[in-house]
Amino acid sequence: MPQDPKKNIPINYTNREFDGIRRDLEQIAERFYPDSFQDFSEASFGSIVLDSMAYLGDQLSFYIDYNVNEMFLDTSFQYTNVLRHGRIMGYKNQSRPSTYGVVSLYVRVPASSMGLGPDTQYLPILRRGSRFTSQTGLNFVLLDNVDFSDSKNQVVVSNVDPTTGSPTFFAVKAYGNVVSGFFKRETYTCGEFERFKAIELQSDNVSEIVSVTDAEGNEYFEVENLSQDIIYQEITNNNYKDENAPSVMKPLLVSRKFVSFVERTRTFIQFGSGNPNESNVVADPQKVAMNIFGKSYVTDTTFDPTKLSKNQNFGIVPTNTTLEIIYRVTNPISSNIAVGNLNSVANSNFEFKNRPDLLQTKVDGVIDSLEVSNEKPIIGDTSTPSTSEVKRRIYDSFSTQNRAVTQVDYENLVYRMPSKFGSVKRCSVQRDPNSQKRNLNMYVISEDSFGKLILTSDTIKKNVKVWINQHRMINDTVDIIDPFILNVGVNFIVAATDGVNKFDLNQRCVSALAVKFGSALYIGEDIDIAAMYKELSKVTGVRDVISVKIVSRVGSNYSGNSININNNTSPDGTKIIIPKNAVVEIKYPDTDIKGQIK
Repeated sequence: MPQDPKKNIPINYTNREFDGIRRDLEQIAERFYPDSFQDFSEASFGSIVLDSMAYLGDQLSFYIDYNVNEMFLDTSFQYTNVLRHGRIMGYKNQSRPSTYGVVSLYVRVPASSMGLGPDTQYLPILRRGSRFTSQTGLNFVLLDNVDFSDSKNQVVVSNVDPTTGSPTFFAVKAYGNVVSGFFKRETYTCGEFERFKAIELQSDNVSEIVSVTDAEGNEYFEVENLSQDIIYQEITNNNYKDENAPSVMKPLLVSRKFVSFVERTRTFIQFGSGNPNESNVVADPQKVAMNIFGKSYVTDTTFDPTKLSKNQNFGIVPTNTTLEIIYRVTNPISSNIAVGNLNSVANSNFEFKNRPDLLQTKVDGVIDSLEVSNEKPIIGDTSTPSTSEVKRRIYDSFSTQNRAVTQVDYENLVYRMPSKFGSVKRCSVQRDPNSQKRNLNMYVISEDSFGKLILTSDTIKKNVKVWINQHRMINDTVDIIDPFILNVGVNFIVAATDGVNKFDLNQRCVSALAVKFGSALYIGEDIDIAAMYKELSKVTGVRDVISVKIVSRVGSNYSGNSININNNTSPDGTKIIIPKNAVVEIKYPDTDIKGQIK
């Protein structure tokens, strides 16, 4: 039987949006059902059917495209999906970074009976864990014990007897290291055995997990991955005075372990799959012995003690017990504070020698006299990286593979430094041109409490040094240096289309440039003038972009460094060439970006 030519028409698979699908459906209805459906006006029943089907097809097309895009890192857009792809490739997302700093601590101590100095019996030790707060309510915790009897502390007369003029109280000044956040304790009841049990912590912005113990007193250790069996434990060195090493690092074989991972502000800890009620948690020692009695051959040429726990369980899962989890929560907003803002004592923990022999009134006076202040800004917190920045770090992390050989390897390691040690906003590693050896210059820059660039603190630089030292090449030397901050502004002139409000158009142009170029560039990144032309041309109401000019911003509110714009402009005028040891920032986009509408 011959095929009806009226029905032998190709199907157009390229129309996937609402208008295209509706147009195809309308053509099919007019061709195949000319007698049944003739009215396709907006108020007709046929129009409702076509609109419904086109809407459904448009929705299905959108979600199919969306799901396919989210399956690949290159096209993934949703932040949580990007992080999941990153975990597959070995990238570990960090929580909100901690900030480290130094504070000045003051106590008022009664004078000795001779009046020649403070009574040493009342010189206390301020214990680690004491908490301080800033004017804006940010929390900071003391990292180490502070001994006010140390001879290096400053001592001045605080009060004198009005009659005799003899000192009655002395003020003692000491320094202590603090970190942002405060400690929290959480309990979790574990039921029956569950493979790869995962627990979500109740608090957001968890910076570090201090300890995890169960009701039986067993401790669970945090590892990089569940297949890791050995951790290095810090043991107090009894021969500290002779060896000048306060601690000894010793390997410890662990079967109770967990890993942690972060999804935006939420933190999870996950255990392995070992059942504590089974006997196969530790391997049979006979299976790993080198020599077996009565045999004339050797089973293994080397002996690896980690084989005692190498099985398919990846650690013991807590079962039918209660976990106690202690962790440090950092501040929910930026923990960077200016000079003098950390000035309140929230909780102090003092220790006095021979406490029973001291007068309680004098002890209380010393405790109540504690004051705190920061003489330098405390910085280290940075804004959350965007989706594109996270993707870039994932790519670099996958190629780095926990070793530092190339420039990108070093930069990625700095970005991957655990958040509890602080964070840098930008990092760039360059070969030192003046060095005959493999010397590298690492430039790092941080943010202040307002999100503006500021030089990185010495504490964070020391942490970066220790962090990269375990991964660097043995013959590489790395100098951590501050880059120059260059503050610039943008002056542009655009031509408006007819009938456009020029004031509103100027605001839209300024906002477009601020969104695109308002954040700091990377260290050594050139200023792309051509990209600014392109961004302005996309603003609704702009007929033509006449000129875009980059100008230096100097003054009391800026860094003080400047660059000769004319001498550093590329021959074609599309870029401003920036030195490799400098970083460009439009510090105040609302005022540094100025426009003229014609």
